[in-house]
Amino acid sequence: MTEDNTFIDISKELMTFIEKSPTAFHVVANFAEELTDAGFVRLNEKDRWQLYPGGKYYVTRNDSSIIAFRMPAQESFTNFQIAAAHSDSPSFKVKENPEISGDNNYVSLNVEKYGGMLMQPWFDRPLSVAGRVIIKEGSAYKPVLVNVDRDLCMIPNLAIHMNRDANSGVNLNAQKDTIPLLGEASSKGLFADIIADAAQTNADSVVGRDLFLYNRQPGTIWGADNEFISAPRLDDIMCAYSCMNALIDSDEGNQESVAVCAVFDNEEVGSTTKQGADSTFLENVITRIGICAGKDEEDLQRVISQSFMISADNAHAVHPNYMDKADPTNRPYMNKGIVIKFNANQKYTTDAVSAAIFRGICKRAEVPVQTYVNRSDIAGGSTLGNISNSHVSLNTVDIGLAQLAMHSPYETAGIMDIRYMLKAVREFFETTITTNSNGTYTLES
Repeated sequence: MTEDNTFIDISKELMTFIEKSPTAFHVVANFAEELTDAGFVRLNEKDRWQLYPGGKYYVTRNDSSIIAFRMPAQESFTNFQIAAAHSDSPSFKVKENPEISGDNNYVSLNVEKYGGMLMQPWFDRPLSVAGRVIIKEGSAYKPVLVNVDRDLCMIPNLAIHMNRDANSGVNLNAQKDTIPLLGEASSKGLFADIIADAAQTNADSVVGRDLFLYNRQPGTIWGADNEFISAPRLDDIMCAYSCMNALIDSDEGNQESVAVCAVFDNEEVGSTTKQGADSTFLENVITRIGICAGKDEEDLQRVISQSFMISADNAHAVHPNYMDKADPTNRPYMNKGIVIKFNANQKYTTDAVSAAIFRGICKRAEVPVQTYVNRSDIAGGSTLGNISNSHVSLNTVDIGLAQLAMHSPYETAGIMDIRYMLKAVREFFETTITTNSNGTYTLES
């Protein structure tokens, strides 16, 4: 299974990143730190940009989305080659005025669902709260990341004696059944202080909050041959981590295109935010790169027409207990390679051209590929590729890594697939995809 423990080592690195990244805000902050350490220069959308051949840059929006890119060494470039993923995962968001008193003995947190989540696995797990707060310092409003790095709350199940139908399926009410217990009556009023302490300030200075519950259970490698990894938020940190590190590690010498990694927030709730894939973020960055490179509007449109995007978001593996839920002939498994996703109704953007090009890249990287298509009688999800294409239209392939228990607070995937994704996306950044005038495409080192 392992070659010199490479797969296990990469999986452990991913688990460390996940543990440091309980929310989308932390994902982006940790990517920014990695990029800075790798020599990428931070840009700000409000500033005038100056970009140089061979330069490496990144820019964030809302502290929860990030786009990193590397300019080619020569003055001109032919296209953009973009790997995109998302930073958010389904969770519970803490509401305003969050404390609920109950029966003169309990204090609970008022929360609401974020994204299409599996709710039942959130019960009886140690949980905590993390996210972003806004601190008022004089006339300034300063965003600060917070993580209450201890077991803080829990959503307790109702005992089987009080619900004899619990094992026959329960229709959960998000306002009644999934409210986490914070403390006893004496804890009333402490939540604001706990968050302020995590922000190293006082409660009166905190004037805004974006806070989420997160699962405290650490990741683990398991299985008869250590072939599986389980952790919170594998969807989609697994792909985002692979794409960003592939950009950082890719060879800069054979590049004729602008290599881009875009990690968007809010994919789990439709992407329709200023920092989502349905925003202008990617379009704005690409346009500004073109302007800094001296391209006029027609030149930039010509470059975009020759560009290519990988939309990376995890895929459903065949479930060992529900094998009938998978398509009869497209049956992806963990540790069997990258999954190319297809959908006739364009929930995924893959078509013959983008699938063929990506297969060619994977062949060059010696990475196996699989295919995923929904059963025709089961509606599937969608991802950011087709949404992003409504703003920046280019050839796009939807891919992912096979996993079980998608949208659970503790998901499972294969340890070999992380390395497969790193290798394939790195090969993508090191390969120039050329669009020829006769309608053909070539892959060149």
